[in-house]
Amino acid sequence: MNPQIAGVEDLVGTYVFDLRTSHRALKLNRFLWSMIQATSREGFVADEDAFMTAAGLSEAEKTLLRARDWLGLIQHGASFFVLEKFARVAKKTNLEIYAIMRGETFDEFMATRRVPECR
Repeated sequence: MNPQIAGVEDLVGTYVFDLRTSHRALKLNRFLWSMIQATSREGFVADEDAFMTAAGLSEAEKTLLRARDWLGLIQHGASFFVLEKFARVAKKTNLEIYAIMRGETFDEFMATRRVPECR
């Protein structure tokens, strides 16, 4: 085990993104990264299932994407830096995703910010 992450499993809400995770979720992360291209966004919107199948995603990954299960995607191995590309396709902001991951409504989440009126 990597000594730099020893004990990380005891930190609630912490999900390691290391080489093992990166390799396991490579197709998913490449799929999410592809959302920077208009043709990918259009292809996904036109036929989600066909586009995900063409990308070689597993059924578990397709299920997570269909459900827009943001926390599940992170737990599965999605990098947040590419997940936010997909969030734009799903018409969600980073702040909305943070709220969902914390199990809060958007308003509940914003009330915890230093500037809750900024949206």
